[in-house]
Amino acid sequence: MDNAVKTKINYDISQIDELIDKSQVLLSLVKNKEPDFIEITAIGGILHSFYNGIENIFVLIGKTLDFDFKYSPKWHRNLIDCMFEQPHFLPSDLRLLLTEYMGFRHFYRHTYGYTIKWEKCSHLFLGLSDFWQTVKAAISIYIENV
Repeated sequence: MDNAVKTKINYDISQIDELIDKSQVLLSLVKNKEPDFIEITAIGGILHSFYNGIENIFVLIGKTLDFDFKYSPKWHRNLIDCMFEQPHFLPSDLRLLLTEYMGFRHFYRHTYGYTIKWEKCSHLFLGLSDFWQTVKAAISIYIENV
């Protein structure tokens, strides 16, 4: 992997870090109460942006592996599959949750904000920071060693 790709990946990592940092105020608001319409709409946007950032990183990595994932109508899922096929990249226990984030992204892109249900996405938002730290560590180790 060349330095230009690593620079792009590190930029996306910094963008996700900033997104999560700026989300902390909202996180503290909804830890003990169900979010209102404005808060749940903001949460939807945050979760969508978060997964898009991860997907951007995976696309960069996939291109270095010459994985031709964009020619399939299910390229988003194929991209996740490709990332889990890489030896010692992502821990297998992250697959289900990563797939849930991808599913939420798809839902968010094809719905109206008022249809977002807290009980369906609360675990994604409340666990966002911890999940990101695990994924970020795996990405950082991977790009250091390739």
